[in-house]
Amino acid sequence: MALNNIIRKAAWPAMAAVLGTAIVPAASGPALAQYTIEDIIRNAPDPEKPTPYDSRLGRLSEVVGAVHYLRNLCNMQSEPEWRDAVQALIEVETKDEPKRRARLTAAYNRGYRSFASVYTSCTAAAVRAEENYRNEGATLATEITARYGN
Repeated sequence: MALNNIIRKAAWPAMAAVLGTAIVPAASGPALAQYTIEDIIRNAPDPEKPTPYDSRLGRLSEVVGAVHYLRNLCNMQSEPEWRDAVQALIEVETKDEPKRRARLTAAYNRGYRSFASVYTSCTAAAVRAEENYRNEGATLATEITARYGN
């Protein structure tokens, strides 16, 4: 059995911490290969399990980032509630999962920056884009909650 298959099936990071190092048969023959704890941890599966709606949640984060930028561009008063709302959502969704949190935050930033690089002043196209993205965000939020719960 290849090292990666062994690592995926066993709790190697915890076992390696206890043992110090692990000795695993090499896939190519009877000789033994020694792997360090760092090798095992680096090849261990990600303990963060993506949810079935992660792609939609990522898209929603990206959409809210775009809406946040466009609404603040076109309104005289700042509207921090868009950023605050997605930040609260990300906190709840990724409590102990820093990699998921980073992915969702990156999606939000990507949405924000994508329009910041195009629109420097409010135009009719920016208003239409904001409306389209707001509608897409509402649809995504409805789909996620209808299919996967509250």
